[in-house]
Amino acid sequence: MGRGRVELKRIENKINRQVTFAKRRNGLLKKAYELSVLCDAEVALIVFSNRGRLYEFCSSSSMMKTLEKYQKCSYSTLDNSRSISETQSSYQEYLKLKARVEVLQRSQRNLLGEDLGPLNSKELEQLEHQLETSLKQIRSTKTQAVLDQLCDLQNREQMLIETNKSLRRKLEEISAPVPLSLAWENGGTNIPYNHLPAQSEGFFQPLGVNPSLQIGYNPVVSDEMNVAGHNENVSGFFPGWML
Repeated sequence: MGRGRVELKRIENKINRQVTFAKRRNGLLKKAYELSVLCDAEVALIVFSNRGRLYEFCSSSSMMKTLEKYQKCSYSTLDNSRSISETQSSYQEYLKLKARVEVLQRSQRNLLGEDLGPLNSKELEQLEHQLETSLKQIRSTKTQAVLDQLCDLQNREQMLIETNKSLRRKLEEISAPVPLSLAWENGGTNIPYNHLPAQSEGFFQPLGVNPSLQIGYNPVVSDEMNVAGHNENVSGFFPGWML
């Protein structure tokens, strides 16, 4: 009588679970070895227990080489499928953009008055309304630009007027008479002055002396000088050396 079919579910008994894991693990490793020998296949088997212990089998000399080969095969397949999907998506996007460009080009030609034959009366009316709206916006923008330019020119004119006034005041200050104290500080070159009137020729009277050279004391000459000085004092004049 054969064994009954085992129900596949987690074994609750811990000991039975460990015994079953050991038996089936060994059987799996044996089957992997037999497969590699009988069919000349490259087999790699990796098993982790519930405690994290590693059990592995590799028919080749290096497990890493087998894993690298696996990664190349699996990821290249994914890359190929991804590239095909991206190519299809890019092509669909290209078709959408191409249709959009054609619509914009046709609209531009219609705005320029070209290719109006296929348009019906409603489309022509919409085109006319669009042109009128665009024309209003253009005129409004132009008017605003002119007003801004005019305001700028007025501001520049006011600045020039203020600058002219300032220069005029500085010119007037420079042209005004220089004060005496400032003139002395500047070296006295710009001091305004008036020439004194020439003194009267009678202010200084020549002494009545004998033109002949006299050496020594001459009482006559001394008396004459005293008399002349007395006469000048009486007349109200003083000699220059007394001033």
